[in-house]
Amino acid sequence: QVQLVESGGGLVQAGGSLRLSCAVSGRTSNNYVMGWFRQAPGKEREFIGTISWSIGTTYYADSVKGRFTISRDNAKNTVYLQMNSLKPEDTAVYICAAKLGYYSGNYKLYDYWGQGTQVTVSS
Repeated sequence: QVQLVESGGGLVQAGGSLRLSCAVSGRTSNNYVMGWFRQAPGKEREFIGTISWSIGTTYYADSVKGRFTISRDNAKNTVYLQMNSLKPEDTAVYICAAKLGYYSGNYKLYDYWGQGTQVTVSS
């Protein structure tokens, strides 16, 4: 059973940066894709990006491309989401997820979810 625990959220001013972490346990294979999503009140869960655990290939949503970067540290079993040039519209609960197999931006295809961490960007 894969377990995911996010950390690193908080309050930041517009233009600032935050780095979120997702600690992964129970992973028994490198054949996982790790995804980051976010959900604002009253809105559907939104895809941010993914990273392949085995080779580190990343994909990003257009809304964050060039501002957000996903990376992973195999030794620490941790996935990171570096967020730069934050905007008030980035305010949301940020959630990491995991699935076996191929990249997907569809949150319904992910099997494991963390509890989320709140990011608030003030203007």
